Amino acid sequence: MASQWDNFLRNLGEWRGTFCGLDADGLVADTSPSILTLQAGDEERLVHFRLRRFGPEGVDGEPIHEMAQDYRTLGKQVVFFANGTFSKGSMQVSPCAEFGGEFGFVDQDRRHRLVQLHAADGTFRKLVLIREFRTDGSGQEQPPASLESLAGDWSGQASTICADWPEPSLEQAAFTITATANHGFSMRTRIGQQPQQELSGALLSNCMGRVDGPQEHQLQLLPDAGFNLRPAQVSHREAFQLEAGWMPTPSTMQRLIRCYDDSGAWVSVTHIVASRSGG
Repeated sequence: MASQWDNFLRNLGEWRGTFCGLDADGLVADTSPSILTLQAGDEERLVHFRLRRFGPEGVDGEPIHEMAQDYRTLGKQVVFFANGTFSKGSMQVSPCAEFGGEFGFVDQDRRHRLVQLHAADGTFRKLVLIREFRTDGSGQEQPPASLESLAGDWSGQASTICADWPEPSLEQAAFTITATANHGFSMRTRIGQQPQQELSGALLSNCMGRVDGPQEHQLQLLPDAGFNLRPAQVSHREAFQLEAGWMPTPSTMQRLIRCYDDSGAWVSVTHIVASRSGG
C-alpha cells in the first residue's frame, strides 16, 4: 500500500485555475486566476510549493498574492488517499476560533478543491471553490451539479483514515441519490457493515437546499459538478460531519466525509470512489 508521501506526490505538476469565493447564499463574492506549482526537489523527500494569485488582468499580470513553502513531511492535519485526493482541516472545534476544512479531489489532469470556512461562533461563513487544470494536460471542466446529474445508484470503495492511525481501512460502499417532486432529494449511504445513513430535504433555489433533521444542514450544488453538505453551525458539544463531492465524469463520483465527535475533535476522513450503476 502506497505511503502518505507517495499519495501526496500524485499532486505534482503545475496547476492553472481559479479561486472563487461563494458567500452563505451561494453567490459569487470574488474570483481570481491562479497558478499553483508542486515540484519535486533534489532531495528524496522534498517538494517545492508555490502559489500565485492574480487580479483582473489574469496570469499575464503581476501576482496580487504569492506564497512558497518546502515540504519534507506532512502534518497530522492532512491525509492523502491512493489517487492523490486529500483532506485537511481544523483538528478541534474551539470556542472563539475560526474553523475550516479543505476537500481536494484529484482525477488525472484535474483537481477540484473546496475550502469550507466557519466563523469564530461556529456559524457557516463561506466556501472557496478552486478549479484547477494540469498545464498541458487534457482535463475539462464539468457542467454545474444538479439533482438530476447526481441522481442514481452508485457503488464503489470507501477508504477511511482515522486521526490516530494513518493506514486506511477499506470497505465496500453503496449509495443512492434520488430527485423527488417539488425539488426534493434523498441520499441513502451504506459503508461496509455500518448502519445505513439517510437524509432528505429540498432545494430552496437553483443551488441551495435544506436538509431535514434536528440539526440545521445545508446542501449546496456547485459549478464543475461538485456539491457541499454541511451543518449550518459547528460545535464542540455535538458530533457532526462535513462533506464534499465531485463528479469528474458523468458516471463517476468521489466523496470526502470529515467526521468530528461530540467534543469537537476530528475523528476520521472517508474517501468514497464510486461508479453509477449502468453508467
